[in-house]
Amino acid sequence: MQTRLDFYTADPAIMKALLGVENQIAKGSLDILLKELVRLRASQINGCAFCLDMHVTDAMKAGESSRRLATVAAWRETPFFSDRERAALEWTEALTLVAHDHVPDAAWEAVRPHFSDAELMELTAVITSINSWNRFAIAFRKMPV
Repeated sequence: MQTRLDFYTADPAIMKALLGVENQIAKGSLDILLKELVRLRASQINGCAFCLDMHVTDAMKAGESSRRLATVAAWRETPFFSDRERAALEWTEALTLVAHDHVPDAAWEAVRPHFSDAELMELTAVITSINSWNRFAIAFRKMPV
């Protein structure tokens, strides 16, 4: 495969806006490891090789275990994730697969007890942001380096 377009240079204003969202997310209160698990799970669902490579690396640098990283795709079948992380991963799947079932009540009921209103906004921003990045990277075939 060959990169189709360098989206960072093709429209710097759009990239500045997307990076602005990322900067705001970085200032938030959610744990970095939770954010990386969410980014990883959405990128797995979307099949974004560039983002998978990036967020596995970032999670490992932040102290995430290889065991949890290896099993995030099967989070329901492992004992390695907390109830809060499970709720976030379920919310991630529901938002990433929004066309399938339009974020069912069960996903909301699972996530709501574990996050404050502000944390839900931040978590949802992380999920929507990584989905945007996945789409740019996939559309323009951004390659892992």
